[in-house]
Amino acid sequence: MGRKLLLENINVPGINTFDVYRQKGGYRAVEKVLKGMSPEDVVEEVKKSGLRGRGGAGFPTGMKWSFLAKPEGKPRYLVCNGDESEPGTFKDRYLMTYIPHLLIEGMIVSSFALGANTSYIYVRGEMMPQIRILEKAIAEARNAGFLGKNILGSGYDLELYVQPGGGAYICGEETALIESLEGKRGNPRIKPPFPAISGLYNCPTVVNNVESIAATVPIINDGGDEYAKLGIGRSTGTKLISASGNLNKPGVYEIELGVPVEEFIYSDEYCGGIANGKRLKAVVAGGSSVPILPANLILKTLNGENRLMSYESLADGGFASGTMLGSGGFVAFDEDQCIVRNTWNYARFYHHESCGQCSPCREGTGWMEKVLHRLEYGHGKLSDIDLLVDVSKKIEGNTICPLGDAAAWPVASAIRHFRDEFEWHVSRPEEAMDRNYGLAHYADPLPKPEAVAAN
Repeated sequence: MGRKLLLENINVPGINTFDVYRQKGGYRAVEKVLKGMSPEDVVEEVKKSGLRGRGGAGFPTGMKWSFLAKPEGKPRYLVCNGDESEPGTFKDRYLMTYIPHLLIEGMIVSSFALGANTSYIYVRGEMMPQIRILEKAIAEARNAGFLGKNILGSGYDLELYVQPGGGAYICGEETALIESLEGKRGNPRIKPPFPAISGLYNCPTVVNNVESIAATVPIINDGGDEYAKLGIGRSTGTKLISASGNLNKPGVYEIELGVPVEEFIYSDEYCGGIANGKRLKAVVAGGSSVPILPANLILKTLNGENRLMSYESLADGGFASGTMLGSGGFVAFDEDQCIVRNTWNYARFYHHESCGQCSPCREGTGWMEKVLHRLEYGHGKLSDIDLLVDVSKKIEGNTICPLGDAAAWPVASAIRHFRDEFEWHVSRPEEAMDRNYGLAHYADPLPKPEAVAAN
């Protein structure tokens, strides 16, 4: 059984309340940093831990903190990104719902480290229950003396606010989130300047994911070095995975990074295998924006090694045969699922959520949706498949923010690995309307590395 750091007490009755959370050792990290550590000490512990951003990008958190400018006379801000709009991802909502004080404690620790006296938790507008839960938790923490003026007599002040968003995927991008927080339309900003120099109200700002901030609590309690002992290589610590799709046991799992993908899917400790006795066809490993992989490539790398749940192993092979851990939105597809239909569904989402600021994304996402609709509903041509690849290349890398890439990668990877299924939709349109393509060769064992090298 892997070690739990964030969800260790998740099933304790009343853990969402201050009193029970405190009884279980809650707010020890706040006491530790305020009574015996400097902000620089906290940043150093987070650096030692090797913690990487849990929202999708995987950038080292301690390094990101160290970039924060410290000009005289200007306030600094910490903003928690609780927008969580990536299809297939629901881990942050789970944390905010069931153990909100872990996030509040992480916000206090992180704000102290950054020298921020005002911090915000920006939550997707549709998550009203979670917003109310967080507001109640903040009130409890304030009443206990952990928020407000002179916290625990340390001389450190912190005001913490929950800000509902408008329900826009684009506001998960940090500069669009900042624009929204300032009361403007959530359009991403051109960078530089980066938020660490000029962010919220043109002041130095750090934006971190819910899980990243929550992870600072066990890092401070146990020490950065202890945290770094968990995981594998540069993928240290634990990670929350949102498992969904055709699984026997979908849900949120905390794994130690480095667990084999096969074990995560098939072991009773985690997802318990594919539902209804079906076979695995494909997996989206890190939320809808990462490349989809067929069953044989998600379980093994091209070198024949077991694929692991880590940043490096999932990326092994680049986009030709690998994917990304992303936000940990793990979606499994069984043999009865249609890849063309799923790709069209994702394209609809990205077209709808594009802010429209950049032409390649604004126009390209719409074109991809229309062409995929044609293919799915029996009106496609073989040339449409190459057209989709061409449009995805025109979008990728040509937009202010990563939404363009997020829209292009699922389409390009689906065609790269499942091209024969797309071609079947063109050559057998009537049949494609009545049944799905099936498992085909997508779960066949990969050729041995020696055979690949010989070719």
